[in-house]
Amino acid sequence: MQLRQLLDAGAADRLALRQLDNLDISYARVRADVDALARALRARGIGAGDRIAVSLANGPKIVMAFFGIACARAVAAPLNPAYTRDEYAFYLEDIGPKALVVAPGASPLARDAAATLGIPVVELTLDERGRLVLDGTLVPLDAPPAAPLDDDIALFLHTSGTTSRPKGVPLTHRNLTTSARNIVRSYRIEPRDVSMCVMPLFHVHGLIFSTLATLLAGATEIIPERFSASAFWPDVRRSGATIVSAVPTIY
Repeated sequence: MQLRQLLDAGAADRLALRQLDNLDISYARVRADVDALARALRARGIGAGDRIAVSLANGPKIVMAFFGIACARAVAAPLNPAYTRDEYAFYLEDIGPKALVVAPGASPLARDAAATLGIPVVELTLDERGRLVLDGTLVPLDAPPAAPLDDDIALFLHTSGTTSRPKGVPLTHRNLTTSARNIVRSYRIEPRDVSMCVMPLFHVHGLIFSTLATLLAGATEIIPERFSASAFWPDVRRSGATIVSAVPTIY
């Protein structure tokens, strides 16, 4: 199973992604924008096996960027937006990306490191209707389609480097969708569920449990821009969240 098929689980008018007090995006909108972004990236010469670094804050756009990159048969390499300039330089050099994706006017340290390494920067955001905007222009719908394979690498993450330098770990479409299926089955996630994502989406926990499993179940993902202990319970009550998965420090 490849990641684009995962997005077919939700009813077209069902809410897929919500950024609190900001933006609601249906499954139909997600599917349309992901397909359009994949085509736009292919039209720019990005294709099978190309690594694309991503430095974006938590929110619907990083989810859609990940899917769009993977569906173009490229490899998404999400990075912590809080990295120092030297950390960005290390990770970008290790990843060797064909481009760096950032939000307009954001990530100056990542941009600086990318410029030093000769890596092109691509700006990605969402307009008020949840449509993807690439370098200031709505993502076009007329570029050639992509056809990912189950064994294409979709995600490139680094280990925490606890005992040595961080090491890159490639994960395929099959790896990711199999993990998501296991989570849906184990936690009995259903379309009526609402998952509150409190983990960063450059981290495997937030990406696979809070995002991929939720979307595979046809449920709704709520994405605050950052975790706040004081805002958490009010946000849960307002959103009707039924599922939260986090690390011990947050609990």
